[in-house]
Amino acid sequence: MNRKKLQKLTDTLTKNCKHFNKFEVNCLIRLYYNLVGDITERQGTVNGLDRNAFRNILHVTFGMTDDMIMDRVFRGFDKDNDGNVSVSEWVYGLSLFLRGTLEEKMKYCFEVFDLNGDGFISKEEMFHMLKNSLLKQPSEEDPDEGIKDLVEITLKKMDNDHDGKLSFSDYEQAVREETLLLEAFGPCLPDPKK
Repeated sequence: MNRKKLQKLTDTLTKNCKHFNKFEVNCLIRLYYNLVGDITERQGTVNGLDRNAFRNILHVTFGMTDDMIMDRVFRGFDKDNDGNVSVSEWVYGLSLFLRGTLEEKMKYCFEVFDLNGDGFISKEEMFHMLKNSLLKQPSEEDPDEGIKDLVEITLKKMDNDHDGKLSFSDYEQAVREETLLLEAFGPCLPDPKK
């Protein structure tokens, strides 16, 4: 990419980027094109970061290991659902991912945890996420029972309207009372140490 195009793209993305300055946006654009260039050399024509390349970045850079959560994070970045993360989705996604406000992170995490996109986190969704994120104990006879108990405890703590599922309102209220609940169903934000 020539300097003029890079400058124009940087200016355009910086205008709508809340949490990065112009220099940081420029660095993220360069990083993106380096990553996409590496993929293009290996696979031929590529329109952006595909799911596998993006998951690799999440794993190597941010230490994420849960496949389901990484797929949901990919969907959170891929706003147009074309199967690739474009440069603008990359910059805006990282802005929220790395430096978003509590409100932005709550909306993002809720979207990640709402596996079927119906606006609620159901018992089944909680079960699947908790099952994937908890370590298996070989001595337990039925580990699913412990996870079901954990789902019930979670609902008692977070389900304010007692309808058996979490709405965004339930989730938001619980997280505002205890911010550790932001990632209650699995790590979908980077570790601050990373």
